[in-house]
Amino acid sequence: RPTVADLVSREPAGLFPVGRLDRDTTGLVLFTTDGDLAHRLLHPSYHVKKTYIATVTGLPDAQSVDKLRRGIELDDGITAPAEVRLIETKCAGSSEGRVEIVIHEGRKRQVRRMLEAVGHPVISLHRSSFGPLLLGDLELGAYRALSSEEVSALRRITGR
Repeated sequence: RPTVADLVSREPAGLFPVGRLDRDTTGLVLFTTDGDLAHRLLHPSYHVKKTYIATVTGLPDAQSVDKLRRGIELDDGITAPAEVRLIETKCAGSSEGRVEIVIHEGRKRQVRRMLEAVGHPVISLHRSSFGPLLLGDLELGAYRALSSEEVSALRRITGR
């Protein structure tokens, strides 16, 4: 099956993705040739925040939001606390809601599993930021090189 890596130039040699998104998630993915930086960006001990916008079934109530903020028991252990903000419902009377969730771990399908655990399955999921980087209005399937300032910001947040 084609992957996001198939969309970008393989130059320079050794370019590889920093983490991944599952096939049903859109948004920001980083590529680098710097293995040490990639490790630091992904390791939970460096607390690099990743922000997701989820459209979910229903609108989480205060109790569900509190559970997400404290950490959720999943089959592979308790998650670190998440930052959570309710964004909106689609429209009055809608059965869908939108939630912004910020995590610093990166377990497989973590955001989807967390929201499912509080009774709000994900309809769509989008990663809008990775550390200090914002996806902005980059079109689906498009990519661009980071500026030297953006690379410096990534190094700074990982103590590199």
